[in-house]
This record gives sequence, structure tokens and C-alpha cells, in this order.
Amino acid sequence: MRKIALITGASSGIGMATAFALSKEGFDLILCGRRMEPLEQLKRDLATESLILTFDVRNKMEVSNTINSLPENWKKINVLINNAGNAHGLSPIQNGEIEDWEAMIDSNVNGLLYVSKAVIPLMIENMMGHIINISSIAGKQVYPNGNVYCASKAAVEALSQGMRMDLNAFGIKVSNVAPGAVNTGFSSVRFKGDQERADAVYKGFTPLCAEDIADVIRYIVTAPAHVNIADVTVLPTAQASATQINRTS
Repeated sequence: MRKIALITGASSGIGMATAFALSKEGFDLILCGRRMEPLEQLKRDLATESLILTFDVRNKMEVSNTINSLPENWKKINVLINNAGNAHGLSPIQNGEIEDWEAMIDSNVNGLLYVSKAVIPLMIENMMGHIINISSIAGKQVYPNGNVYCASKAAVEALSQGMRMDLNAFGIKVSNVAPGAVNTGFSSVRFKGDQERADAVYKGFTPLCAEDIADVIRYIVTAPAHVNIADVTVLPTAQASATQINRTS
């Protein structure tokens, strides 16, 4: 039986690693992102069939029109991975830039909602499906200067719980994955290309890599039908909390 997974933010990091992990499990993939070139390369590298959709999750019309235009043979989506998101800036609330706040809320919260709104009716029609939302330890533990980013990821945590309740009657699973320190392009984006500052985030310990989170997602997706991993936090061994990392390990 054909299995289809739609992954947002598939052009890099956790999204791309998840595409490889699910392809190995036999999933055909709908690869979503803003950049066509890396998605085309990913499509060539995958072992299973894939379809590329280019849109910005922050644009509700783009999201709706693109997903609604899926060919009929791609509309039976088994798994939705809401992975697209970002962090911008790390400063006290009084010094924060409104543009950064809006970028985080638009992608981390609104983007997740727009994509889910387009995909959920397809799952309800089939009375099955699995939605995996990527939050963060920042959604569970606020840290200094994290204010709006932490708030946006706390919203993802709340949405995961609410979606699980609302969609339970339709046989749709909802899982929440909260990574700790993962060495992807995350910090480079947060610090707006300051690579030295981004690299310092991961100095003195071994952080998680994108493949670690993809492996967790793979396990969640392939668990028996009667099992739902509702919420999981994944940390590197050196990390004890959002703010405590043993940098001598």
C-alpha cells in the first residue's frame, strides 16, 4: 500500500534528513520549501518517488492554492511533518526588532496552521493520518533573550495538544517533537549570517545533528497503528535543560 508524507522545510536540515529517513521506509514524499534547486537535488537523491512544491508557509494563499492543486494521486497524505520554522535574533524583549518577531510568528505559528488547514481535510476524508509538529525545548522552557521565539514554540506545543484532541475522532494521530541543541543552519539564521557567533553555540560539546531528529521522526511514524508518541523531547547528552549545557564533555 502506498504511503505519502508531506514535509515542509525539506530543502535543508531536519526536513531534508527526514526525507531521506522516510524514503528508506518506503514513503513517497511531497517535498516543500522555498528554494527549488536543493529540492530538485534532494528529489534526485531519494530512493522513492517524490513531488516538489515550492511555496512560503507564511503566505496563506500560496499554501492553500499549492496544496489544493495536488494531483489526485498525491492527495492521500498519510503523514504531515510541520518542520518549517526559524529563529531571528537573540535579545531582551525591549531591544527586539518587530520584523524579527513577525518573521518567527508568521513561520513558526501561522505557517504551521496554514499548511495544517490545507492538509487536514484530506486526512479527515480518509479517516486516517499522522501529523508531526516540530517544536523545541524552547517551547517548554523559556530562556533569557528567547522571549518571542520561545512563545512561538510554546504555541506549537499547545497546538499539538489541541489538534490531538480535535482530530482524535477521525483516527488522526498528532505528535510533538521538541529538539534541544541541533547543529543545523538554525543559529546562522538566528544570528543573521554571523557564522562565528553561530559556531560558538555548539562549542565544547557534541550537539545533535539533523539525522538524530529524523531518526526519532522515523520511529514515531513507523510505530504500530495503536501507538501514538504524543510528545518527545530530544537532547544531546551534554544538555540538561534549555540553558544548561556541559561544555567540558
